[in-house]
Amino acid sequence: MARRDPKTLDQLLPNVLARLAEQSGKGRPLVPVWNATVGPHISKHTRPHSLEGGTLVINVVSAEWAHTLSRQQDSLREQLNTRLGPGAVSALVFRLEE
Repeated sequence: MARRDPKTLDQLLPNVLARLAEQSGKGRPLVPVWNATVGPHISKHTRPHSLEGGTLVINVVSAEWAHTLSRQQDSLREQLNTRLGPGAVSALVFRLEE
């Protein structure tokens, strides 16, 4: 049986946060992962709202942000899954903040 190298906390934490978000249905645990993925400029205008069934709902401050990010959703989903684990996010939905 092959042994795997131990993983660092930085490698394990995003997966744990994704599981917490999925189980609770709330996006708050994913804020650090989202912010690290999109960077400070985008994160000032967005925040994860919920994760259910692989669909990550992101609150945005304006329709312009929703439109801009929806054009980048394939790339964002791929980057998130790189951090969270394959298939953690199957779809992104952008909605205006309430």
